[in-house]
Amino acid sequence: MTIAQKRPSSPRLDNSFISQLQKQLPNIVPPAIAILIFLGLWQLFAWLPGATLPGPIQVVQDTWVLIFWPFYDRGGIDKGLFWQILASLQRVAISYTLAAVVGIGLGILIGVNQTMSKALDPLFQLLRTVPPLAWVPISLAALRQNEPAALFVIFITAIWPILINTAVGVTQIPQDYNNVAKVLQLSRKEYFFNILIPAALPYIFTGLRIAIGLAWLAIIAAEIVMSGIVGIGFFIWDAYQNNDVSEVILALVYIGVVGLLLDKFMAWLQNLILPAEQK
Repeated sequence: MTIAQKRPSSPRLDNSFISQLQKQLPNIVPPAIAILIFLGLWQLFAWLPGATLPGPIQVVQDTWVLIFWPFYDRGGIDKGLFWQILASLQRVAISYTLAAVVGIGLGILIGVNQTMSKALDPLFQLLRTVPPLAWVPISLAALRQNEPAALFVIFITAIWPILINTAVGVTQIPQDYNNVAKVLQLSRKEYFFNILIPAALPYIFTGLRIAIGLAWLAIIAAEIVMSGIVGIGFFIWDAYQNNDVSEVILALVYIGVVGLLLDKFMAWLQNLILPAEQK
């Protein structure tokens, strides 16, 4: 074995790691600087005489137990932030999945059927403008329980961007594609899976990505006004009722981070599934 073969490979690995880090610096440094500036300005405003909101330093001091022990569970609604967010995410997952199935199905139906589109479009346009909070009393009156009412509020909020974008995607299928289907005499099943779905997929993903953000917003609004359920929304309301403003601010940070991760996940899924020419 030569001396060259005995040389360790760590310098090469180190150079590769440094090279990758240098490539990521333009993506990391600007957001980090912006966050530091925001925190600095926030702290300065908190030090002004008469300021009522705590600064970032006080928020950490007041909520360090919640930050470092997010997994505690004392029973009932007295749980750490991990369990609060998990409960909210479970509700979002259930209702969002149902909204995706129903929204894509109805979107395809009204996209291929002009009569159905003319009949249902005014109703859909009317319902989609109703704010999530306005659905809360209706859902509570109809379902009588907090849990199914919260699920319905998420569903009715998330379904519209999925439905509308799917319908638009179906109507935007190039006529050449339809002509090819007629020439090849494709069956309805073959047309559906080989032409309609691939052509409408970018629009469908646009609706799905918008809907996941709306679903996360809706669950927060629903939980805030629905008492006695574990979830980050009710955690915020309970903290406000107890005048724990620092806990409210901490929960808002967690909500923002989770919302960002959900959007990034949908973007990653879209890049994974869609062909490069459709992105």
